[in-house]
Amino acid sequence: MTDQAGQDPAQAPVRILVCDDHVVVRAGLLALLDSAPGIEVVGEAGTGEEALALAARLVPDVVLMDLQLGEGIDGVETTRRLTAAPGPSPHVLVLTTYDTDADITRAIEAGATGYLLKAERPEELFAAIHAAARGRTALSGPVASRVMANMRSPRPSLTDRERDILAQLATGLGNREIARALFISEATVKTHLRRIYDKLGVDTRAGAVAVAKEQRLLP
Repeated sequence: MTDQAGQDPAQAPVRILVCDDHVVVRAGLLALLDSAPGIEVVGEAGTGEEALALAARLVPDVVLMDLQLGEGIDGVETTRRLTAAPGPSPHVLVLTTYDTDADITRAIEAGATGYLLKAERPEELFAAIHAAARGRTALSGPVASRVMANMRSPRPSLTDRERDILAQLATGLGNREIARALFISEATVKTHLRRIYDKLGVDTRAGAVAVAKEQRLLP
């Protein structure tokens, strides 16, 4: 069966929206994707807000998403909004230099279909784009290894606030400074610290930071 232009719909190119805040990186990606078979770039965005507006108008099959987008919402929040929007939602394929457990977990939980590192070969990127367009998970080798390791040995489940406090703790701040930085009371900081200690199986600040680094709980 063919469409009115005589093209088999099954062979229609994957329509891509590229979102990256670095102009040079975007230009390189556009040039690379322009040479890829079966892929058509329909738009480019430099911010999360711009990506949301363009996705609503252009309805791409896949959004190639960086995680760090400078000012405004980041790639994770943009992914969450794209995948939760009413109507047809694009698949989001994260393409980033960041491969920490925290980044991977946040992106996948936000609805990303795949997670690739920018060091991947072009052929791997092209294959991942086609896989994402079909709703199939695409992960870089190192990312897949980390996901499997975490499944075999799950990390403690910390709330966003507990992660915030743990990150402040790792910089050497005391309770009062943490409270001031996060605009909460010192008593609230102490309550969260007790919960963090319980979850990590430690009883000191230094122990909490050490376990957090060992288990890659810090951003």
